[in-house]
Amino acid sequence: MKPGIVYGNSLPLIGGFLFASKWDIDTGLFLSVLIGTGLVMASACVFNNYIDRGIDRKMKRTVWRALAKGSISGPAALTFGTVLGVLGFGVLLIWTNTLTAALGAVAFIDYIVLYGWTKRHSVHGTLVGTIAGAVPPVAGYCAVTGELDANAFIIFMIMVFWQMVHFYAIAIRRMKDYKAAGIPVLPLVKGVAETKVQMILYAIGFTFAVIALSTRGTAGYIFSIVMAVLGMVWVYKGLKSFKVSNDVQWAKHMFKFSLIVLLAFSAMLSVGSILP
Repeated sequence: MKPGIVYGNSLPLIGGFLFASKWDIDTGLFLSVLIGTGLVMASACVFNNYIDRGIDRKMKRTVWRALAKGSISGPAALTFGTVLGVLGFGVLLIWTNTLTAALGAVAFIDYIVLYGWTKRHSVHGTLVGTIAGAVPPVAGYCAVTGELDANAFIIFMIMVFWQMVHFYAIAIRRMKDYKAAGIPVLPLVKGVAETKVQMILYAIGFTFAVIALSTRGTAGYIFSIVMAVLGMVWVYKGLKSFKVSNDVQWAKHMFKFSLIVLLAFSAMLSVGSILP
């Protein structure tokens, strides 16, 4: 089920819910969107593991996965994934709203079908995969509001920008793995230098996006200041990359810092609508 991914995506989902609700929390709705979306994400991860079991055996970082090792059979995994998905979508449809369930379906299809195909055939697979990863906070937001508005779009773009920096850092760190598996990630296709440039541009996009959320008057200036500072530090770390001697160590540092940025964004988003 890739619990790290489920956990990591649940944090911004909670942030999006609390941002929209302004802490006037409907406990039943909160638990429904959290559990339902969590089950859908877990289901998607199971199906992704099934689809990727062949390439997972070729990469050191994934060779330990249950399907790659053969400790769980394919049919058992498909059954498990189906049960998780049915339960997850059932919870979303019954106890949240149709829009939230539809967003879950978009993320589900993107992760399993679109990302599953493009990452094997195109350097743009990473970008395609960000759609699924950007949906959770939007789902949390829309569970409360029941509509897609400008705030939902900005939150979506913030997460797209964040993921591109995060996953390109992983791609640089794990180039040997991706090469062994035949996955055309950007560092392998266009080089590490080009990847660094794009990481900087996406970090800049992230910084402008978090500021844009404040300009709408829904997130206070404290949110804007904290997240803009983190964004600018992220850009600075990217600019420094052209002077480092060890790209893998730098990418590892960028990966860890991206997790700090995600935690900060989730926390600040959750209180952004109630702080000045």
